[in-house]
Amino acid sequence: MKKNFLNLGKQPLANSFLPTNSKKILSKEFFYNLNVAFDTKTFLVSVAKPVNPEFQYTDQYAHRASESITMRNSFSKIANKLNKKFSPKIVMEIGSNDGVFIRNFEKRKIIAVEPCKNLARLTAGKYKTYPDFWTKSLAKKIFRKSKSADVIFSANTISHIPDLKQTFEAIESSLSPQGVLVIEDPSLLSVIKNNSYDQFYDEHVYVFSAIAISNVIRKSNLRLFDAEKIKTHGGSLRYYICKKNAKYKTTNNLNKILTEEKKAKLNQFKTYKKFSKKVKQSKNNLINIFKKLKKRNKKIISYGATYKSSTVFNYCNIGTKYIDYVTDTTLNKQGKFTPGKHIPIISPEKGMNESVDYAFLGAWNFKKEILKKEKEFIKRGGKFISHVPSVKIISS
Repeated sequence: MKKNFLNLGKQPLANSFLPTNSKKILSKEFFYNLNVAFDTKTFLVSVAKPVNPEFQYTDQYAHRASESITMRNSFSKIANKLNKKFSPKIVMEIGSNDGVFIRNFEKRKIIAVEPCKNLARLTAGKYKTYPDFWTKSLAKKIFRKSKSADVIFSANTISHIPDLKQTFEAIESSLSPQGVLVIEDPSLLSVIKNNSYDQFYDEHVYVFSAIAISNVIRKSNLRLFDAEKIKTHGGSLRYYICKKNAKYKTTNNLNKILTEEKKAKLNQFKTYKKFSKKVKQSKNNLINIFKKLKKRNKKIISYGATYKSSTVFNYCNIGTKYIDYVTDTTLNKQGKFTPGKHIPIISPEKGMNESVDYAFLGAWNFKKEILKKEKEFIKRGGKFISHVPSVKIISS
């Protein structure tokens, strides 16, 4: 049974950056109601009514994972680790984006699955790439000649797929007998601790806990045997999953994570009701800080045209009244407007000038990288605003 606990209001698609802010374009903008629910049986936390993936993952998809130093380093490390630990002959990635993970493997070993046609084209010339959604029928097509994958990797993608039952059944049929599925996704415990409600948006159909993952995959004859904490996206978990009868034993690390989640009561609905109250308070605090700064005639921008910031701006009703523009390094976001609130997006080179007093950390999960990069901004008195884990001003 699903029970709603958080209403983040009317939201646009987080990746729908608008080419212009003309009335004609704005009149066609798609919105949906973002309610978040808790399943009392599986303990899964999810968007109550997911958006059709075909609306989201198009040939206009904007995110490029390789444009972040943090993510490039993270994918390089895990690729090396998986090679050493499992010595895979065939590696498949579900949600290969621009190839930031698969580039760390030999071409002959790789199978890439990427439904966004513009991204799939980036890897198709070098690697075997399927420009389709991951389904049972695609799994049969890929592995029709008795092949199977020794490692299936998926980062920040499985949580985007509404039909988990089909997803995991297709994975189970594609793994070799001792094959391993490795997935990375934002940690539900980190979301609760950080009060990072912006982890909820249309693409994040689920925010997983180890407890929930363990419950869900059991129905597909899969088993969670290990997990580890990683720092990406403000705190994520990396799950190691195998077939039910595979040789891998449950690790102490996984048991510790499960114990920590149970201690935090991630399997109880009351935890999420408390979280909802904290989110509402965060909204009020953030609006108040923007109002105070604007009364002092301070210039505020946003740093990073992120999907997370789309949730924040639309939930808190923060638009051009408070924020002059958003800076972002992604070339195909520059010159466009943010979803819902239609704030112009420009390059950091142009936007991070001496007229800026404050910058909202839309990409708060890359805080260390940003503070290191923007030393000059801080040196001349510039400050950042963050809402995670609480609303505050950061000056160093």
